[in-house]
Amino acid sequence: MASNSHIEWTEKTWNPVTGCDKISPGCKNCYAERMAKRLNLMGSRRYKNGFRPTLHEDLIDLPRHWIKPSVIFVNSMSDLFHEDVPLDFIKRVFRTMNDCQSHQFQILTKRAERLADLCNNLDWTQNIWMGVSIESGKYTWRARYLKEVPAYIRFLSIEPLLGPISNLNLTGIHWVIVGGESGPCSRPMEEQWVIDIFRQCKQNKVPFFFKQWGGVQKWKSGRKLFNKTYDEMPELVTH
Repeated sequence: MASNSHIEWTEKTWNPVTGCDKISPGCKNCYAERMAKRLNLMGSRRYKNGFRPTLHEDLIDLPRHWIKPSVIFVNSMSDLFHEDVPLDFIKRVFRTMNDCQSHQFQILTKRAERLADLCNNLDWTQNIWMGVSIESGKYTWRARYLKEVPAYIRFLSIEPLLGPISNLNLTGIHWVIVGGESGPCSRPMEEQWVIDIFRQCKQNKVPFFFKQWGGVQKWKSGRKLFNKTYDEMPELVTH
């Protein structure tokens, strides 16, 4: 339940929780759900529940055994702030991150309201990055809840980008990732939507990371904008 990652903006994944539920349009073609179904058919014991939220107690301490400092995406196969994940379990995940400050941990949620409700019960050491997913202008409200979180780095994952976002308030935001949807039945992303967000990031001096154009065969469309690859990252915290 941990692996070197093919996700462009991280290095490793760590999944003490697997499984989730769909709550907004960005979830429609969830890659994690597709992967979970495949792993279930292959007999993986981690996915015996399919894509139902499942806690993996034995994986909470896993990063303590990783010697090489890494950038780690927490729960690429779930959402740490899912309603079925108890606060006590979240606190235990945070204690591992608090104690492993040679690593940078990236958490991403669509459940911004629960994140804001629980954030003051958690220890936000500087190596914990917190982000929310936003797929269109209708869901920019998630960023308002994110700004209540005392994380050293707060970021937006605007992927899959499904519509224009022309008025993105980036005050208190330290990083923006943008990407189109990939895989079967992927929905198209317009170039102007990306350019608009890129310009807002530049105006606000927020690092911009362009992940992909997407599509059924995402490697064909690539990840260049203005004939350039944008891999900007927030400054890493080192200890």
